[in-house]
Amino acid sequence: MGVGRGHRTHARPAAAAVGMAGLVGAVLAGCTAAPTDPVPVPTISAGPRPASALPTGEPSAARALPVYYIADTAAGPRLYREFHQVSTVDPATDAVGEMLGEPAGLDADYRTHWPPTAALRGPVTTGGGVITVDLTGVGPAPVDAAPAPLVVQQLVFTVQAALQSVDPVRILVDGEPVDDLWGVPTADPVRRGDTLGLRSLVQIDEPADGSTVGPEVTVAGEAAVFEATVLWEVLRDGRVVQSGYTTTSEGQKFSPFRFTVQLGPGEYVVRVSEDDPSDGEGRPPLTDDKTITVG
Repeated sequence: MGVGRGHRTHARPAAAAVGMAGLVGAVLAGCTAAPTDPVPVPTISAGPRPASALPTGEPSAARALPVYYIADTAAGPRLYREFHQVSTVDPATDAVGEMLGEPAGLDADYRTHWPPTAALRGPVTTGGGVITVDLTGVGPAPVDAAPAPLVVQQLVFTVQAALQSVDPVRILVDGEPVDDLWGVPTADPVRRGDTLGLRSLVQIDEPADGSTVGPEVTVAGEAAVFEATVLWEVLRDGRVVQSGYTTTSEGQKFSPFRFTVQLGPGEYVVRVSEDDPSDGEGRPPLTDDKTITVG
């Protein structure tokens, strides 16, 4: 029996195996040396989730747990992060439980390709510079033929972010070490892969997809973009009604951004994207969008 998830206080398929050589290279890039970049967890008011069983113990006040998913992009599958409000005494265990517990995130474009039978066999533990995750029901392959290295990295990114740690992740299956998981080497603890090669370089953290908000809409997220420039636009019925740009604190490195727009009542799509200095000669720009309702 898998470990229960924390109490969640509000889910929508995707991922094409494009550029597998680049994906594997991004994964392996993180295996040669321990990454030193921090795993930031900003203060985010995440969207609601349906309630689920509480873990053993008295839960703390709800906190925003970072959970990573895979989404398809014009440049191939990438990791995207969202935050779930969870009352928890064990953020790492509950973040992994959130990742495994539903086929999609709050944003329906964000998918987990772990088999639906996959679950935690016990709580996540730490010690000796290693994070240990004991799984059961992992099955013979990821669902939807997703690239296995990225699916494994989904777990690594999620548990490291919940712990704000860059310690490598020892993966056990039914309490025992395994040489590989779906062909991905796991005899040694798995290190985080190349963040810039695996994550979307633009990410909206709030508002959550499906949120109802007031007329002054604050959009916050994180990006690692050329000259620290994040392009944004607001669409209604497929038509751009507002657009502009904002900046992060540092270019080519994951840094926060925030901007505010005034909108009338109705349903909108807020989209952010990276600038394209190649004028179409390079890979397609990465984007992220959220559907919101202004009440």
